[in-house]
Amino acid sequence: MRLTGFYPVIGTAKLRESRDFYTRLLGFETTFEADWYVSLRRPEEPGYELALLDHTHPTLPEGHRVPAQGLLLNFEVEDVDAEWERLVTGEGLRPVLALCNEDFGQRHFLLADPNGVLIDVITPTTPTAEYSEQYVTG
Repeated sequence: MRLTGFYPVIGTAKLRESRDFYTRLLGFETTFEADWYVSLRRPEEPGYELALLDHTHPTLPEGHRVPAQGLLLNFEVEDVDAEWERLVTGEGLRPVLALCNEDFGQRHFLLADPNGVLIDVITPTTPTAEYSEQYVTG
C-alpha cells in the first residue's frame, strides 16, 4: 500500500468544543468545517492532520456510531516543561497525569480533550539501561 496521507479521526459528541481545543491550545488550523465534520492540520507542519466527526453521522455504519474511547494521542514537543507551564499553569487545564520522568525514555504529562481522549505531551529522554536494550535500531 502506498499512502498519500494518514490521520486519526475522532468520533465526538462535542464537535465545536473539540475544534476549539485543538485549534486554540494545540496549534491546529481548520481546513474544512461542516456541521458534522472538521478537518484540522498544523500550519507549519502540514503533514500533521487530525479530523473530528460527529459520532452520530450516517457516514459511520450502524453499530459504530459511538464517541471515541480508549484513544491516546502522543504529541512530542521540544520542551515539555514549557508546555506544562503553558497548558496547565497558564490555561488551567487539569492534568490526568502530572509531569513526570519515565524510565523508558520520556518526560511527559497527560491531559484529556473535551471527549476524554488522552493527550500525552512528551519530550523524549535517555532511557535507563534496562529499557535502552529494548529499542530497535536501524
